[in-house]
Amino acid sequence: MLLKKTIARNFINIRGMRTPRKLVVIESDDWGSIRMPSRAVFEQLKADGLHPETDPYLKYDSLESDEDLQQLFSVLKSVQDGKGNPAVVTANAVVANPDFEKIKAGNFQAYHYEPFTTTLTRYSGREQVYGLWKQGIADGIFVPQYHGREHLHVMRWMANLAAGDEMLHKAFTHQMISISSVPSKMRFAYMEGMDHQDETERLAKKEVLETGHSLFQRLTGYGSRTFIANCYIWDDTVEQVLQGEGVVVMQGILNQIRPVGEGKHVLTKHFIGEKKNGMAYTIRNVFFEPSLDPKLNWVDEAMSRIQTAFRWQKPAIIGSHRLNYIGSIDPQNREKNLASLKQLLQQIIRQWPDAEFISSAALAELIVNESFFKPQA
Repeated sequence: MLLKKTIARNFINIRGMRTPRKLVVIESDDWGSIRMPSRAVFEQLKADGLHPETDPYLKYDSLESDEDLQQLFSVLKSVQDGKGNPAVVTANAVVANPDFEKIKAGNFQAYHYEPFTTTLTRYSGREQVYGLWKQGIADGIFVPQYHGREHLHVMRWMANLAAGDEMLHKAFTHQMISISSVPSKMRFAYMEGMDHQDETERLAKKEVLETGHSLFQRLTGYGSRTFIANCYIWDDTVEQVLQGEGVVVMQGILNQIRPVGEGKHVLTKHFIGEKKNGMAYTIRNVFFEPSLDPKLNWVDEAMSRIQTAFRWQKPAIIGSHRLNYIGSIDPQNREKNLASLKQLLQQIIRQWPDAEFISSAALAELIVNESFFKPQA
């Protein structure tokens, strides 16, 4: 098993462009999106026998709070690389959520969305979140990139709401997209925003992507240079639309899940620095997800993967979802994981004093311009 794991970790780093620089990128998905509204809702679902405690995203994840961002920023600022740059999180964000009140008022016949800044006003303890976003951007420690308009397959969600799906309406009453601990027909509980089963759904993605990116630009003050698809599901149509929006790099993992219609998918492997039809690709070769498996020593795991990446002269691209840093449902989740994150950042600089913290957007520019890379021999 250990040999198989070692081979796999080396395999994902073999192909692609190389750099002598020790670049460290932290990619964190789901910022701006709703999940579990509150501890009270969590306890209610638990009392109803729906077992939210079995799904880490329901157990820990929620719309980020003032305290979540303040504590995360404190950790990022506390560790600097050899050039004096603080650690930076690429905050892959959705910028809208369903407008539950309008959807219900229309008897579930038409979809409506609201900017995530409006969603913030419905949650307590989020009064400073948008201001903290802007401060994090200004300080270079929190760099939002585009993760979609909302983390939702709009057409199928609305179709099943209109059809009266009982569990979907149960979630809706709590202003949740789904209760993902409960089995459904959807592979990812309606979270796969860029999936499609037919031509109508495929063509609908254009409007979602364009309106979402327009809102992203309005909220952040810049266009996104990278994109990460919900649940790693996307096809060429998505890339073509994004290219028109100025996106130059698709973030991902080793396997892209490509929809081909009728609920079927094929896997397409990518590598760091790959270029095809005007788009470039990166993949995550390190993971730091302590909320998903609390028993694993994630600091040691990440350090081992970073060492492998640097051995192959690859950037260390760390995948670390938002749920690891959220404390509104369970404060200990945030406290414990932030302590581990700080430990990881400190160990990186201690072991590789020349390591550099950069964002996915900065990495994208290096890949596109080939400024600091050399092709594989």
